[in-house]
Amino acid sequence: MLDRIIVVGERRVARQDLLEQGSRAATALEAIGVREGDAIALLIRNDPCYFEVLHAAALLGAYVVPHSKPGEIAYNLADCTPRALIGHRDLIAAGKRVIPADLPTLIVDDAAATTPLPPHAQDWSAFRDRAVRWEQPPRAPRGTMIYTSGTTGHPKGVRRAPMSPEQIKKNAALLREIYGIEPGMRAFVCGPFYHASPGAFARQAFQHADLTVLQQNFDPEDLLRVIAEHRITHLTMVPTMFVRLLRLSDAVRDRYDLSSIRWVTHAGAACPPDVKRGMIEWWGPVIHETYGATETGAAVGCSTEEWLAHPGTVGRPMTGTELRIYDEAGLEVAPGGIGEIYLRTEAYSDFTYHGRPEQREQVDRAGLVTCGDVGYLDADGFLYICDRKRDMVISGGVNIYPAEIENVLVNCPGVRDCAVFGVPDAEFGESLIAAIEAEPDAEPAPADVTAFLEQRLARFKVPKRFVFHDTLPREASGKIFKRKLRDHYLQSGVPPA
Repeated sequence: MLDRIIVVGERRVARQDLLEQGSRAATALEAIGVREGDAIALLIRNDPCYFEVLHAAALLGAYVVPHSKPGEIAYNLADCTPRALIGHRDLIAAGKRVIPADLPTLIVDDAAATTPLPPHAQDWSAFRDRAVRWEQPPRAPRGTMIYTSGTTGHPKGVRRAPMSPEQIKKNAALLREIYGIEPGMRAFVCGPFYHASPGAFARQAFQHADLTVLQQNFDPEDLLRVIAEHRITHLTMVPTMFVRLLRLSDAVRDRYDLSSIRWVTHAGAACPPDVKRGMIEWWGPVIHETYGATETGAAVGCSTEEWLAHPGTVGRPMTGTELRIYDEAGLEVAPGGIGEIYLRTEAYSDFTYHGRPEQREQVDRAGLVTCGDVGYLDADGFLYICDRKRDMVISGGVNIYPAEIENVLVNCPGVRDCAVFGVPDAEFGESLIAAIEAEPDAEPAPADVTAFLEQRLARFKVPKRFVFHDTLPREASGKIFKRKLRDHYLQSGVPPA
């Protein structure tokens, strides 16, 4: 059988070669002090090196801690105290001021370049290849430790206990169901590895796909080109990607043959119903949704057919998932009642927040975990998400869920992305503000946005003010940093630059 191949740009790497290199890397990392339960930090783009490090960490029983931007790693490095940092040269160089001087730092590309680096940095390939293959029994694998977005303060590392053999079997079955794993699949990873869902999909693709293509920066037309060129069958995406794809012209869409697609999983944020319908009409009944979080893992899901029968749902609890909804008094609500969502999936081992067991206790209720989302179950057991609990706005005594408004607003001509939030109002208690990231050279007039929303929403849900700017601040996960927008608005009345 031909070896499985990983492609990024013009590079093609055999899976077996990455496993071989990962085996050597395990020996090399142990020699510099990486032990079972330790952390290995990553600061890389989507790159085959990711799979080398994952394999090495699995043999060592170490955690892999992926990071996003150089400017955002200072706190995480201090918190997870990794035994090594592995990254691309330019990213390491950009973050060198916050990298501890005694932290072994390994560069995965172009070690001969002139970009200044920490004086203790080494070339990853040379470091790895000096070692022999790992010959000891593998230790209990830990997987990744992803830092949450820190919406209530500093980010928190989600640190899982090793899975039992039974959990490993259940986890494999769950992931096959979520990502549609099947023989002969050809996968396209178009989201960053440091996000939970693309990272999980990349690991499944590496294990099962004949071909895995990595995209380092999302571009909608390039995504179509890659699908057509490589006859991609499986993808994982987020709704923002759908929005950008649907804005391509018919001429661009018709340029590419997408008939190879068999399964698309989307996660990470609520998908506006009109956007999802548009993707189904274009790509067919291949769109599958999953809901969960870094803490819970994927726990809820639905097919295209189920979604069309229950528009707006994120699905039903998957096999082995227990889900309950509680009101403010801590009482479980009946179907149709809105409350905070708590769940637990037996296919994942329990977790703690690294160094913060008390915060882990705060999200627990009777063994179930909340991600802070508010929603309800219908009579058929399908889950609907209203919004984040912290984002709900009470205006004139009425509960308003900004996510509902955002789902409509993102379809307004000239709006590329948006965030709606509440601010204090002397008359109504709170009033709505919409921060809008406009399409380049296509900023809509506020009056046009208001008219667009008033045709689709009740008047009390239309924001009182619209603020336009080029870029919305984002968390490490890629989600809009709504708390930062709100806090800055309260201080100055304008969005952050």
